[in-house]
Amino acid sequence: VQLQACGGGLVQPGDSPRLSCTASRSIVSINSMTWYRQAPGKQRELVASISSSGGSRYVDAVKGRFTISRDNAKNTVFLQMNSLKPEDTAVYYCYAIWQGEGYGYWGQGTEVTVSS
Repeated sequence: VQLQACGGGLVQPGDSPRLSCTASRSIVSINSMTWYRQAPGKQRELVASISSSGGSRYVDAVKGRFTISRDNAKNTVFLQMNSLKPEDTAVYYCYAIWQGEGYGYWGQGTEVTVSS
């Protein structure tokens, strides 16, 4: 399984880019898909996750600004990021676990740099 993440780049504070993570297999039967991020010198942290039922959760730092969603027809999970701040600068990774499998898959990461 391959997860292809894209949508990162250099953005300005306040911008609203959208990240995409497209899987090479159907995501209808996922257990969850999750966006993580790793800022320079910091540990990787969970940003947002969406479950098989469509429920979502977010790290406190992005609540109200980021929205995770999925498009089953496109095998894609999105992360809409609004009102970006410099502290959102990180490499963003997607991670997916399918139902009935005891392990997950990582995407390659897409870098987001928030700077004026």
